[in-house]
Amino acid sequence: MDSRARLSSPTPPEPLPIRRLQESLINRIAAGEIIHRPASALKELVENCLDAGATSVRVTVKDGGMKLLQIQDNGCGIRKSDLPILAERFTTSKLSTFSDLSHIRTYGFRGEALASMSHVAHLSVVTKTKSDSCAWKAYYSDGVLVEPKAGQTSDPKPTAGNDGTTIIVEDMFYNTPTRLSSLRSASEEYSRILDVLTKYAVHNPRVSFVCKKAGSSSPDLSTPSASAVTHTIRLLYGHSISKELIHIETSSSAHQTRKIDDMDEDDPIDDPEAWTAEAHVTNANYQAKKTVFLLFINHRLVESSRMKRAFEAVYNGILPKSSFPFIYLSLEIDPRSVDVNVHPTKREVHFLNEDTIVEKISDAIQQALAVQNHSRAFAYQTLLTGGVEYDAQASKKRKGKEREVNVTEEARPSSNSSNMLNTDALKKTYSQHKVRTSLKDRTLDSMFPVANPAKIFPNSSGQEKMADAPTGTTKAREIGESECSLTSIQTLRRNLIKGKHKYLSEILEKHIFVGIVDLPRSLSLVQYSTKLYLVNHGSLAEELFYQIGLRQFGDLGRMKLEPPPPLRTLIEIAVNAEKSTEDTCIHFHRTDCEQRIVDILMARREMLTEYFSLDITSSGLVESLPLLLRDYTPNLDHLPSFLMRLGPQVDWTSEAECFDSFLRELAYFYTPVPLFTSVSDSEEQNAQEKSERWQIQHVLFPTIRRYLAAPKSLLDRDVVQVASLPELYKVFERC
Repeated sequence: MDSRARLSSPTPPEPLPIRRLQESLINRIAAGEIIHRPASALKELVENCLDAGATSVRVTVKDGGMKLLQIQDNGCGIRKSDLPILAERFTTSKLSTFSDLSHIRTYGFRGEALASMSHVAHLSVVTKTKSDSCAWKAYYSDGVLVEPKAGQTSDPKPTAGNDGTTIIVEDMFYNTPTRLSSLRSASEEYSRILDVLTKYAVHNPRVSFVCKKAGSSSPDLSTPSASAVTHTIRLLYGHSISKELIHIETSSSAHQTRKIDDMDEDDPIDDPEAWTAEAHVTNANYQAKKTVFLLFINHRLVESSRMKRAFEAVYNGILPKSSFPFIYLSLEIDPRSVDVNVHPTKREVHFLNEDTIVEKISDAIQQALAVQNHSRAFAYQTLLTGGVEYDAQASKKRKGKEREVNVTEEARPSSNSSNMLNTDALKKTYSQHKVRTSLKDRTLDSMFPVANPAKIFPNSSGQEKMADAPTGTTKAREIGESECSLTSIQTLRRNLIKGKHKYLSEILEKHIFVGIVDLPRSLSLVQYSTKLYLVNHGSLAEELFYQIGLRQFGDLGRMKLEPPPPLRTLIEIAVNAEKSTEDTCIHFHRTDCEQRIVDILMARREMLTEYFSLDITSSGLVESLPLLLRDYTPNLDHLPSFLMRLGPQVDWTSEAECFDSFLRELAYFYTPVPLFTSVSDSEEQNAQEKSERWQIQHVLFPTIRRYLAAPKSLLDRDVVQVASLPELYKVFERC
């Protein structure tokens, strides 16, 4: 038979039998629709935390959430009796009948999030309600309780824990290798997690959010509770956005003032089509490469490409081409007008009168931008050199001059030496790339008149020095590293080297001190290359003194106290001045607190003398303090507080933790702090302030330049670039 004939009259295949899928396969398919990646799992869990009334949400992530995703909250917790069905599908406390879906006010309602995670990961839960005497821990797999170890029962186990719930998701997608291989790198998945948390933190400013990587001491995201939306936006998205924000409020009717959440659904004046909107959008001064759009409908984080396009169209006539705004919109609609069950991950919602609502919000944004549009008026002036017209030849000639080899006036050769210059010496250095390299150049302090010149005199290097400052040369002395065979100290020293940030250390090593700009706030200016940095010299000093103490461990100098003060008297002074003593020592009387601190220090006198040069006699007199840096004297007014803090703040139970926490407290004691003096002692205050300024400039910063191995944590808020010479020249050229 011809093949063409077979094609023209095909034989119909036999129908395949319809089978019922296995329950495990059904659940795994459903889990794939809910949990796409670690960020989607996090979104579900964070919403559960907020539904539980949490005011603090802490997230710990390992390998982008694929190895570990832990979410801890301080919400209401879960009853022990509910734990057996917690991870089963369609088990929820949010719905009881189908009609409840029409006025749902919570984030979750289907009861599929934890069930889905138990099918694609190892899930464990630690929870405690306020009425429970202890927390309960349970392990789940495929929606049911499982035993944590072979031979144990699957029942929830009592454990220690705080009020609230901790969800631990480990080895996500371990049983679905295709989904696991489709995920991006760990760093990109972690950035998606941070993006989700950032958006929920903006919308929930009264909730504290913390996110960090497992093993990291500092969080990558941290927001305080009880703050405003604008404050959270400034904290998470930066000052450049927050200073350009416009606050907009609009609603379905001009007279409507109540929010939808405050309305009672049985209220006779309640309108099912009522809505309110609150937005924070940037004005015409802010431009970005892409739109940042945060949309919350009834407090649920959703996406709407239609809304995004409509709002971008408002900015098209205001912003330059390829420039986009920042928009945060919170839209509250009557729950009866919203269908939240249209997407497996609740990423989209449908609601009535969408076109009308979007149009009205767009009009409100446009009106607010029109009011703010006056801020984009630029001042300019006409040329004073004969007009603004010039020919093309003059333009080409001016552009050609930029490529010619020129010599500045300072480097212009004489006629006798012109033949000796080589090509490298004739290369022009443009003004925007010139770097001040002389340490004798003027600082900020030298630009202001001196009120009492008799109190200041120049030292041998030409730098100004206080007459009542410590005597001796300002030349930095060598700080050698002591020999120490203790494993804990060697580990701490290795950690310092390992945590050193190369570029920041280079900035501080090669910086030029410009001046102290705000002594009470510990702010100074330093220059590196063609950039200007604002640094917190208090934070730099604290890290420096910690490293110096660790460097000289066991071989610290001594600062004698004459006469030696009694240890107990100093601690009594500190305890009486400490406002929070009743909170920190709630289980003890104040006298018992003082005695306990004294006993701790007296019992360890020999160790304090041998390792830290802190000499305390058997009768309780403080004879000497550790001397970290020559020519630098700490403020002894803080000595009582330093000795008091050694009791509760130092971990005396572990060798490494003891040494580390003691050195941290010692560094805190040495850190320069603002002086608080009465107005009647203004002359003495000025003298002390000048002495402190001299000490910071001529002792502290040279030592920072030489010895500080700067950690990355200083980049968070203690070292900020405030100016760049090439960038400033670009601004001047546009003007």
